[in-house]
Amino acid sequence: MKLGVTKLSSSVRLALSLGAVLAVGATSNAVFAQDTGSQPASTTQSPSDKKTSDLQTVVVTGSLIRRVDLETASPVVTIDRAQIQATGKATLGDLIQQLPTMTGGNVNPQTNNGGGTGASSINLRGLGSQRTLILVNGQRLLSGDPNAIPADAIERIDVLTVGASSVYGSDAIGGAVNFILRKDYQGATFTTNVGESDHDDGDTSGYTFTFGQTGDKGSIMAGVNYQKTDGIEAGARNFSKNALSLISTGHVIVGGSSSTPVGHIQIPGDNGDGTFAPGSLAAQFGCGTISLNSGGNATVPTAANYHCYGNADKYNYATVNLIETPQERTGAFLNGDYNLTDHVSAYMDATYQKTSSNFQLAPGVYGTDTSGATLDAHNAFNVFAPGTAYNASTGYGFRTRTTGLGNRYAFSGREDAQINTGLKGDFNIADNNWQWNVGVNYGHESVTTTTEGLINANDLYTGPSVLNADGTATCPTGISAVACQFNPFAINSPGSLAAEKAASAVATSNAYSQEKVWHADVNGELFSLPAGAVQLAVGAQYRTDHETVNPDTELLLNPNTGTCALGSQCVAGLSGGYNVKEVYSEAFIPVLADLPFVKSLNVDIGDRYSRFSSFGSTNNFKFQVEWKPFDDLLLRGTMADVFRAPTIGELYSSGSDAPYLTSDPCNGYTGQANLAAACQYVPTNGTFVNKSVTSATQISTITEGAAVAGFPIKPETGKSFDLGLVYSPSWAEGLSTTVDFWHIYLDNTISSIGAQAVLNLCAGGQTVYCQYIKRIASGPNAGQIGLGFIEPTGNLGSLATGGIDWSARYKLPQYSFGKFTVGVDATYLNYFNQQAGGTTYKDAGQLLAYGSSAQAACPTNAGICLFPRWRASGFVQWQLGNWEAEWRPRYIGTYSLQDSYGGVQGPLFHEGSTLYHDFSFGYNLEVINSRIDFGVNNAFDKQPPILYANNTLNANTDPSDFDLIGRYYWARFTVKF
Repeated sequence: MKLGVTKLSSSVRLALSLGAVLAVGATSNAVFAQDTGSQPASTTQSPSDKKTSDLQTVVVTGSLIRRVDLETASPVVTIDRAQIQATGKATLGDLIQQLPTMTGGNVNPQTNNGGGTGASSINLRGLGSQRTLILVNGQRLLSGDPNAIPADAIERIDVLTVGASSVYGSDAIGGAVNFILRKDYQGATFTTNVGESDHDDGDTSGYTFTFGQTGDKGSIMAGVNYQKTDGIEAGARNFSKNALSLISTGHVIVGGSSSTPVGHIQIPGDNGDGTFAPGSLAAQFGCGTISLNSGGNATVPTAANYHCYGNADKYNYATVNLIETPQERTGAFLNGDYNLTDHVSAYMDATYQKTSSNFQLAPGVYGTDTSGATLDAHNAFNVFAPGTAYNASTGYGFRTRTTGLGNRYAFSGREDAQINTGLKGDFNIADNNWQWNVGVNYGHESVTTTTEGLINANDLYTGPSVLNADGTATCPTGISAVACQFNPFAINSPGSLAAEKAASAVATSNAYSQEKVWHADVNGELFSLPAGAVQLAVGAQYRTDHETVNPDTELLLNPNTGTCALGSQCVAGLSGGYNVKEVYSEAFIPVLADLPFVKSLNVDIGDRYSRFSSFGSTNNFKFQVEWKPFDDLLLRGTMADVFRAPTIGELYSSGSDAPYLTSDPCNGYTGQANLAAACQYVPTNGTFVNKSVTSATQISTITEGAAVAGFPIKPETGKSFDLGLVYSPSWAEGLSTTVDFWHIYLDNTISSIGAQAVLNLCAGGQTVYCQYIKRIASGPNAGQIGLGFIEPTGNLGSLATGGIDWSARYKLPQYSFGKFTVGVDATYLNYFNQQAGGTTYKDAGQLLAYGSSAQAACPTNAGICLFPRWRASGFVQWQLGNWEAEWRPRYIGTYSLQDSYGGVQGPLFHEGSTLYHDFSFGYNLEVINSRIDFGVNNAFDKQPPILYANNTLNANTDPSDFDLIGRYYWARFTVKF
């Protein structure tokens, strides 16, 4: 599908010539009227408009109390339906990740290495998506993935930016994101959309059909949706087509991996200190590691056939990676209620989404320290060290890449289903109305992953054989003639290619998750005070969570080596779960009202008791104050306990990993007693240098949950604070602004403790980590990192972060040339301090280089950690009759990067700010009851900053914060029946 860039560009230029642009701005503390389906999408609602909204009581996100007040002690950023539609974003995750309160790294469809599942994460305050709770109509969403929710089902999105464990329980440390489904819908709507980048790729197309009926007995709204987005290879953009590594100031090399098809082969005679044994092969070449020449005879180790391995031999894996992973989604949604009596109704809301996606990586790696490969001491092709085996434990090592098999793929088929149903009603006690709700919330997710492009090492013959005069091998009886000719030092020779293709494999694995929540709630008025009615909400929940992972046998992780038969993406089987019983309450107390300088003074107190089968009990409390000195000003404050229980994965999962190391405390080791445990098997003559560090190559490790690793773990606990104001001056109708000062601290942070952190912690005296370090025991690689190195999950340390949120909205008076609304949302990150193993990392204003100690402690689970001081988004809206237009700028502030390559601390770079501009234009075709919208995102084709492959995992940059696709055009047509 091609959108027709020329025509769309012309349309956009026409829109711009009218001077009309509006962007999505996130309004603060707003609740919007439901769309009845009989009117065009509403524009952004200013706080002054809220004063004339329907003042029926509602439960505001962040509270259990029903209120008529729309501005409360809880800071809530709201994105309404019109704002969602104005962006042209294919997924809700793409939209939410652009909020200034999101920082520290996220997974999204631009994430190939570490993503590719179709999911997007939400990371409030940089605390990691595991510390942001995702809700649908106030109930937990099992997947935690906003992309699993059909966008057309959403009425608005409430983003609570303060800790809410007393209201929602575990995980709501950074806050909560609540997706409110549409209701009271009347009629039917069909929408179709298309999109394409300025490079004629990344095509998107889809449709949604929504219908509903509302009557005296209740209402129902349902719909189906389909969306497809094509993938984009990194080779299609200049910034990402090469793996770029910065090795010194201004010196950049192309190519990123020592697992190269020309081989990275250790040879005898290298003393490890820059000298070579006289007469040895290493002395002959003048180096200890060699690669095959083009057209060279792999069975004759001479300078005519081999050369010393260098940076030019590194394999450029980047070109075939993806900067946009392909996605295909089909879904359905339902939201309805039915009045059984005047005081009892049944309700149900449900969403279903089927997602197909995949990631794509360069051809697979094969080697002694990457996949556990071996080569027998008497193999015919072992011509460098006859009589000495190549393996990961002793002897020599090699790395290569199976380019003859083509790229690696992992195809993910995912189904997400969520249903929340029950009964609700009301009753009176002494003229006070009380409302109740009893229901069950059930979520189910199943993922089937099919992996292609891998090789089954068990089907490659590397045992004893005899070299023939013609360069072929003769193997023992019972070994196939094809398998016998496999030569890992000539991976692309005809014999090796035939053996690899015979050993190629496709593996399928399955994962299942299930969550059930039974809940009962009641709320109403207790009694009246002079300042108003005291209200109470109480409730109870019982929740069970269970997860099962069934990997293909050939992907089953070997717990001793961290490898599997297929060499990569290894996973351990898992079956585990837990349950939690909770009771909770919240009271709203109006203390004073209608006094001088006290228009109102309210207190909100909440408490939640939780008992987990996995670790025990916890109690979490909140205290909130709202003070209005006069009508125009609200002062608010929140102090709340927060906690997070370890997840099933953090307790029981295991898998393979391939991190970088930026240093080794054992470099130059001379036998110091305090380093003995960290430096087991390391030579004590001071010559040791970690080869993975100096060559900036990945090591192979095993990630293990706390229960699997035998590591003690307890829940995270902490506090969240917010002090702010909402000012809507009566002297400037349509103007409103909010300012919030926030602070969060967290103890016993749960994290997968990266290899770099394990080494540093052990060397620093925390001997509990030393048991997880694995080094080669003997031979020329003695002391180097070996297979079986474990990255355990545990309580790493503590975290403290704080900053300022500011937003402003101004709806200008109506002019003859249209109505204008302008606004801005901004977050300033004052500090983000992590304490891990006695070391404090100050991350605010920093990009944490991948593999560094600071990044290893980073709370996010996205593989990238960027914490700019400033983030902001703004909007200008224009509307005149049936015409609408938008402009939305988005700002990411400056930050610093301490580059590292080969164990050498590089220069400190100060990266500049990034500013994106999105435009859109819409017109209501009233005659045919339709609407057309089109727009351009990243209108000025702003390229992402180059952060280099030795600091990031994807495309030399940060795919969670910056736009990788470039200028992107989209259009949408909607018709209502």
